[in-house]
Amino acid sequence: MSARNRELLNLGFVALVASAAFASVSIVGTGLVTTRWLGYIGVILGLYLVAHLVARFTVPYADPTLLPLVALLTALGLTVIYRLNPEDARRQAVWVALGIGVLAATLFWLRFDYRVLERYKYIFGISAVVLLLLPSIPGLGHRVNGVKLWIKVGSMQFQPGELAKIFMIIFLAGYLRDKREALAQGRLKDLGPLLLIWGASMLVLVQTSDLGSALLNFGIFLAMVYAATGRFLYVGAGLGLFLAGSAMLYNSLGRVQQRVTVWLHPWTDERVYCSISGELDFRQNCDSYQLVKSLYSIANGGYGGTGLGKGTFTTVDGTQLIPYLNTDFIYSAIAQEVGLVGSAAVLLLVMVFVARGMRIALIAQDGFSKLLATGLTFGLALQTFIIVGGVLRVVPLTGITLPFVSYGGSSILSNFVMLALLLLVSNRAAATAVTR
Repeated sequence: MSARNRELLNLGFVALVASAAFASVSIVGTGLVTTRWLGYIGVILGLYLVAHLVARFTVPYADPTLLPLVALLTALGLTVIYRLNPEDARRQAVWVALGIGVLAATLFWLRFDYRVLERYKYIFGISAVVLLLLPSIPGLGHRVNGVKLWIKVGSMQFQPGELAKIFMIIFLAGYLRDKREALAQGRLKDLGPLLLIWGASMLVLVQTSDLGSALLNFGIFLAMVYAATGRFLYVGAGLGLFLAGSAMLYNSLGRVQQRVTVWLHPWTDERVYCSISGELDFRQNCDSYQLVKSLYSIANGGYGGTGLGKGTFTTVDGTQLIPYLNTDFIYSAIAQEVGLVGSAAVLLLVMVFVARGMRIALIAQDGFSKLLATGLTFGLALQTFIIVGGVLRVVPLTGITLPFVSYGGSSILSNFVMLALLLLVSNRAAATAVTR
């Protein structure tokens, strides 16, 4: 069976799982067995069928598991978002449609040779810094929940850091391919342009208080340098700088102190106790409100969960218990309704995606392709760890999204660009192996 036929078969399995999940939520929500959800599911599956046809034409040898895995993750995300807020789910479905359009456009544009991107590595590096600077421009940047991540033009807002992350990975892949031997030999002068562009991006991220993205980009940087040179010395030096920088930021930024305190002592604040007993407006007066309620939500799910559509996320008067539930804390909603078993299955899907992405990096024939696949895959893995680890109180909480699952247009579009690049690398590697 060809790769694309296996992909189509996997998409059929995804269709069955997604239909069952959405039907369950619809029946619980309305109390009726209707066919209204069929149209909703039909549109989403139709979009992925279009993506499959585009992949069949542009990347016939690409890995057949990546697209079905993404389809299952987005279908799960849409189901949970619909259960929380149907209007948000409709908007998210539009973003998924646009994401598939971006996927198709990227595949058509770069189907002959995506390695042309390497020629413009410095342009990508500088563009990444410019994109990160945009939210700092007065009148253009828009602050949400204390962080300047967004640019707003009219009624539209976009998070440029999501695209900047991909641009930075392309720059690092191109530059490290050229300088990998010199860096492996310890010629530190070749780190100059690399550190200049990376350092500028870090300063911008700290200035905008986007500490989650700063941690993500720093991790990608270290992983790609290690993949290119094989020298753990660079990783050790980077971790040392990270610890020193973290201590400096902790002493100088109240926001960092707040996040660390909430992480270490979420239940020791008296305002938490008062809010739980109903004596305070918890959302306005307590920094650890979201995390505490999130942990209660996860605990309520137990092993098997309450069932899709049966979780408790609002008070009797309709007030949402966990703010930003469909973005930063969507994993809490998943854990309550499908329990430890279901939430672990979601992480397993991500792990399979990461394993396939790293396999693509291993079988790629040239240095740029290897580093590009490594950076994209590690970025998704680290982003998942940061957000899920924050929700589970393994690491301090940062405001980033769960890839392909959380509500948000910027994240969806950038993730589909990442998927397209991985498919292109996979297709070239497999096609080369077939022709040999």
